[in-house]
Amino acid sequence: MSLSKLVLRSMKKNMKHYYLYFFALIFSVTLYFSFVTLQNNPEVLSTVQQSGTATAGFEAATYMLYFIILFFVLYANHLFMKRRSKEVGLYQLIGMTKGLIVRLLAVESILLFVGAVVLGMLAGFFSSRLFAMILLRILEKETFVAMTFSTEALQQSIVVFAILLVIVLVQMAWMIYRVSLLSLFSAAKQADERVKRFSPLQMVIGFLGLVLILYGYYASTKLFDINNSGNLFLNMIIILASTIGGTFLVFRFSVAFIMNSIRLKKNGHLSVHDVLALTPIMHRMKSNAKSLTLITVLTGVSLGIATLAYISYYSSEAHAHSSVPGDYILLEDNDQDFLKKLKENNIAYNKIDYRLQGVTAAVGQLIPEEDQQEGNPFYSMEGTIYTIPLSDYQQRVPEASVSGNEAILTNYGGYMEAMFKLEKDRDIVVSAGELEETFHVVDIQKESIISGIVTGGPGGPIFVVSDEVFEKLATKSDLFQFHKQTTIMLKSKSDIELAEKLYKQTIGSGVISVRDSEGRTMKYTQTSYEGERQENIETLGITIFTTAFLALAFLMTTGSILYFKQMSEAEEERASYTILRKIGFAEKDIMRGIYMKQAFNFGVPLIIGLLHSYFAVKSGWFFFGTELTTPLWIAMGCYIALYAIFAVLSIGYYKKVIRESL
Repeated sequence: MSLSKLVLRSMKKNMKHYYLYFFALIFSVTLYFSFVTLQNNPEVLSTVQQSGTATAGFEAATYMLYFIILFFVLYANHLFMKRRSKEVGLYQLIGMTKGLIVRLLAVESILLFVGAVVLGMLAGFFSSRLFAMILLRILEKETFVAMTFSTEALQQSIVVFAILLVIVLVQMAWMIYRVSLLSLFSAAKQADERVKRFSPLQMVIGFLGLVLILYGYYASTKLFDINNSGNLFLNMIIILASTIGGTFLVFRFSVAFIMNSIRLKKNGHLSVHDVLALTPIMHRMKSNAKSLTLITVLTGVSLGIATLAYISYYSSEAHAHSSVPGDYILLEDNDQDFLKKLKENNIAYNKIDYRLQGVTAAVGQLIPEEDQQEGNPFYSMEGTIYTIPLSDYQQRVPEASVSGNEAILTNYGGYMEAMFKLEKDRDIVVSAGELEETFHVVDIQKESIISGIVTGGPGGPIFVVSDEVFEKLATKSDLFQFHKQTTIMLKSKSDIELAEKLYKQTIGSGVISVRDSEGRTMKYTQTSYEGERQENIETLGITIFTTAFLALAFLMTTGSILYFKQMSEAEEERASYTILRKIGFAEKDIMRGIYMKQAFNFGVPLIIGLLHSYFAVKSGWFFFGTELTTPLWIAMGCYIALYAIFAVLSIGYYKKVIRESL
C-alpha cells in the first residue's frame, strides 16, 4: 500500500479524533488572520495612523496573539498524539519504522494545516469586517466598513503558520522518537499521578498554599500605600510569586487532601456520585495541578488586564472632565474671540470667572495621624496649591460658606484621592511670599472646577477661602503664573458641533503662552472638553479593543484546553461507564457525579482566577480611572458566561459518551 493511500485511510479512520485538532487549527487561523486583516483595513488605518502608540499597540498585540496560538496548537497537538499513541504502537508492531511513521503523520499534519489555514482565512476574512465595525463603534466613528482583502495579511499569515507547522512537526517527531513501544500502549493512562496515600505533610503544604495566596492578596492591598516602604518592582514580584506558588500548592495538595478527607468521613459508603466526582479529582491532581494553575493564572492575568483597560475607557469622560471641568476653559482672558463668535452665532452659554492665587503648602498635613509613618518625607513635602475666593466658588456651589481662616479643599479626586486620604477639621499651614497663614479645612470635595493645566494634572487640590483672606494672599504672593480661569458651559448640547468648529477656528493649535513672575514664558496646550473626551476615546478605545481581543483569545484557549482535557478523560472512562450502565445505574445517576466533577474542573479555576484578578485590579485601579465596580462586574460577567458555555459543552460530551457506553 502506498503512503498516500495509507494517509487517506488513516485520516478517515481517525476522523473522530481529527475534528478536535482541526477545530483548534481553524480557530487559531481565524483569530490571527482576522486581526492582521483588521490592521490593514483602510478605515482602521486612517484612525490608527493618528496615534503612533496605537500602531505599536497593534504590533505588540499581534506578537502576543501568536504566542497564545502557539501554546494552544501545541497543547492540542500533544493531546491529539496522546489519543493516537496506541495506533502508533500498532504501526511499529507491524514493522513500520519510526521514520516512516513520522512521514505518515507529517503528511497528515500538512494536509490538516492546509485545510485549516484555507478555512480559517475564509472565516477570518468575513469576521474581520465585524471586528472592524466593533472597533470603529468603540471609537465613535461613523464610517462605512467595506470588505477588504489584504495580500499583506495573507503573506504574513502564511509565513506565521508555516513556522508553526514546522514547530508542530518537530514536536510530533520528538514525541514518537523519544518513547518506547511499550509506553505507547499505556500513554493515554500515564498522564496523571495516582495518589495512593496522604500524609500530614500534604496537609501542611496545602495549608501553606492558602497562606501564600492570602498573603499575596493582603500585600496587593498595601502595594501603593504611601507608608509602604521598599522597592515597588520587587514587591510586585513577591506578590506574583506567592500567589502563583500558592495556587499550585492548593491544587496539588489541598484539593486532593480535602477530597480524601470527605471520602474517609463516609467510612467506605461511597455513592456512585462520589466515585464519579471525588475519586477522579483526587487521583489526578499532580498533572491537573499544573494545568489548572496555568489556566487560573492566565484567567486572572487576562481578566485583570481587560478590566483595567475597560476601567480606563469607561472613565474617559470623567478623565476629560477632570482636565477640562466645563465645555470650554479660557485662561488669563485668552481666546476672547471665541466668546464673540459664540454670541455672533446665537449660542447661549453660562460663564464662571475664577480668580486664582497660588500658595505653598504640604497637603500631607491633612492625612490622618494614624496613617502617618515616622520618617516618611511626604507629609512635609511642599507644593503649589491654588486658592480661589468664596464669591467665585459660590457661582458653582451657592450654599458654600467659609469665614475667617476656614477653607474648603475641593478639586481633589482621581488617584490622588484614592492614594492619599485627607481628613477634614484639620489645620494646614500655607505661605504666600513672606506671609504665613493657618487654614482650618472644614470640608473636602472631589468635584473638579479648575483645569488640569492650572493644577498640574487632574485631581490637584484647590483651596476655597474667604474673599478677605484671598485679597490678603494676593498682595503678598507673586510666584505663580495663573491668575484667572473662565469656565464656559453651553446651555444646549445641540450647539456643541458648531461650538467646536468655532473653538478650533479661534484657538488654532491650542497652545497658549503665560509669563510667570520671573519673566519666563510657559507654554500649555489648551483643549475643549469634547476634544479631550474624543482624544481619550480614540486612545483608550484602541487599547480596550486590543486587550479585549487578547482576553478573548486567552479565554477561548483556557476554556478549550479544559474542554479538550475533559473530552480526553471521558474517553478514558468510557469502559467504567459501560460497567455502571450494565449493573443497573441510570444515565441521570451517573450524570449527577459528572455535574459535580465539571463544577470543580471549571468552577474552581474560574473562582480563584476571579479572586486573583479582583485583588490585582483593586490594588491600583485608581491609576486607570474613576469607576471600579461597573467595569469589573461587566468583565467578570463575560468571563463567567463564556466559561459556562465550555462547561455545558463538556457536560454534553460526557452525556454523549455515557449514552454510547451501553
